[in-house]
Amino acid sequence: MITSAMRHRFASLLIGGLSALSLAACRRGEAAGDGPYADKVAADVPKIEAALGVKFKTPPKLEIRSRDEVRKFLVAKLEEPGVQKQLANQEAIYKMLGLVRDTMRLADFYVKVLTEQIMGFYDPKTKVLYVVNGAPEEYVGITIMHELIHALQDQYANLDSLEHIEGDDDRQLAAQAVVEGQATYDQMYIMAGGGGNIAAQLPGGWESIRQTIRDAQKTQPVFASAPMVIQETLLFPYINGSDFVRRFNARGKIGELPLSDLPASSEQLMHDSAYFVQPRDVPSEVTLPKIPGTVDVNDFGEFGTRLLVFAHTHDQDASIRASNGWDGDRYALVKTPAGYSLAWVTVWDHPGDAAEFVSAMDQVMRERFNVRPRVTGERRHFDTPARTIEMDVREIAGRPVVLYVDVPNGSPTDLVDLGKVKVVPR
Repeated sequence: MITSAMRHRFASLLIGGLSALSLAACRRGEAAGDGPYADKVAADVPKIEAALGVKFKTPPKLEIRSRDEVRKFLVAKLEEPGVQKQLANQEAIYKMLGLVRDTMRLADFYVKVLTEQIMGFYDPKTKVLYVVNGAPEEYVGITIMHELIHALQDQYANLDSLEHIEGDDDRQLAAQAVVEGQATYDQMYIMAGGGGNIAAQLPGGWESIRQTIRDAQKTQPVFASAPMVIQETLLFPYINGSDFVRRFNARGKIGELPLSDLPASSEQLMHDSAYFVQPRDVPSEVTLPKIPGTVDVNDFGEFGTRLLVFAHTHDQDASIRASNGWDGDRYALVKTPAGYSLAWVTVWDHPGDAAEFVSAMDQVMRERFNVRPRVTGERRHFDTPARTIEMDVREIAGRPVVLYVDVPNGSPTDLVDLGKVKVVPR
């Protein structure tokens, strides 16, 4: 739902959270023959190689840029036509689902949040780690270490290609979570002295790490003002990703790069029973029939589904129950003369999982619009002030399938013929 490039740029905003863990003190490197911070890089490289179990193939490149230069670079990335199109589609979906206010301009907001307190980042396209001249002394060393880990990752797995997974936002989110999760976890591991269980060294264990990273972002004014869906989607790669790497390493896989065996979905990233098993729980492949006016076809994944329910119900247990049992999904964003419409097909492991999701969506509709469904067989119809929303439950290829359709009032709701939806369990 948010591009991996955006999530990667967000790394500089999380440095405060890592610093707040107080696992170790980092000092700014003195200028050396190769320029400022050269000694910091030289000191970090062997620590990173030891933590990840692989060596740099080529020396990492580091360049100093002014804050204005870095800001212009990031803004230019956001202004690329493909990114602008993606942001426009994402904004339309967020507004349709009631996840952001109708007056919000998503592109403008991302410029603000991604340039808030910039300190540095690694760019996989240029293969350069950029550090902002004059970055805060207490954070710049931690920023360099985090981004050096990305530089090493990029020498064994093309990070630029991971940032351009198209048509599968959930898979892209899972991949980016491993990228950022490994950099976050191994940075903490190094700062803790490179030994033992990181969580065991802190009061409150691993949960305290998760909460510290989360709480640190409340000190960032722009990020703190973001709608919940944006905050949680930006935090997911760092919090859930580092937790995945912790569990990956706990299975004796230290020295292996998890980038070589990426989770295929947020479900696999979050659940041991979906990834650390054979065969793995691979999402069903969903193919929608062609819909005139379609401007985007993608997926929300288990995490996106959970976020939607939680955003309106504020019930964590209910949102987890509503998304557990997810087995794949596909949506089509359709542009019509009357406005945007959405057709969303979700596949579930068992009929009880589908029923739990439908029940949760009933609750979402009560919270959003104070309406209850008109029920005809398996079809549910919701009359809202500006939109017509319907849900229908069927079985396709032996799996329960739920169709969710959201159209402007007065528009036909037959966007998708469920009989033409293809589901291939895997």
